[in-house]
Amino acid sequence: MWKSAKAPSLAELETVAQDILARLPEAFRDLCEGVVVRVEDFATDEILDEMEAESEFDLLGLFQGVGLPQQSQSDIARLPNLIWLYRRPILDYWAEHDETLGRIVRHVLIHEIGHHFGLSDEDMAAIEADAV
Repeated sequence: MWKSAKAPSLAELETVAQDILARLPEAFRDLCEGVVVRVEDFATDEILDEMEAESEFDLLGLFQGVGLPQQSQSDIARLPNLIWLYRRPILDYWAEHDETLGRIVRHVLIHEIGHHFGLSDEDMAAIEADAV
């Protein structure tokens, strides 16, 4: 069994994230329309510097864009909001904690979507509890 076991690829982890997103509460999902989820191995050096990360393993995910509270009807066309999930830091976290990979990805995804909504940590914890 262990001879064929391997870490999920970027594409496989993106599929996991899309599946988790599809199973979040409907009202929450509806507000995520247009948000793009992408998976990379690590954040860029520029992002790591901006976030003042000590290591490339410090950042599991990132919301990049204009959150719903800051958007207005008069906004000019802009790039889509992005949620980045960083595969290697997520896998590293998974290896060090007693949680399933799906649970970790769901937590990071909800946290980053929460930034899109401008939610508090308490709001995000309630959404995560409903998504079980």
